[in-house]
Amino acid sequence: MNDVHNHVLTVIDFMKTGHKTCFVKVIGFDAESGQDFEGEVKFVGDLPFGDLIHPERSHLSSSCREFIRDDLLHRYSQGQFE
Repeated sequence: MNDVHNHVLTVIDFMKTGHKTCFVKVIGFDAESGQDFEGEVKFVGDLPFGDLIHPERSHLSSSCREFIRDDLLHRYSQGQFE
C-alpha cells in the first residue's frame, strides 16, 4: 500500500516587527498523527524558529515539521510575508 502523507498548512496571519523579525500564525493538519494543529513560527533574518517546528518541543510528526519548515521557507523567500 502506498503511504502518502497529505499534511495541510494554512497561514492565518503574519506580522513584521523591526529588526528583520516576522511572526507567522498558522493552522493545519498533521497527516501522520491525524491531528489538527495551530501555532506560530518566528522568522529572524531568513531563518524560522519556534516550538511548532522544534524537534524536541513539537508534538508534530517529523515529516509534518519538515513540511511546515519547507513550506514557510519557500513562502518567505517568495516575499509572501512582506
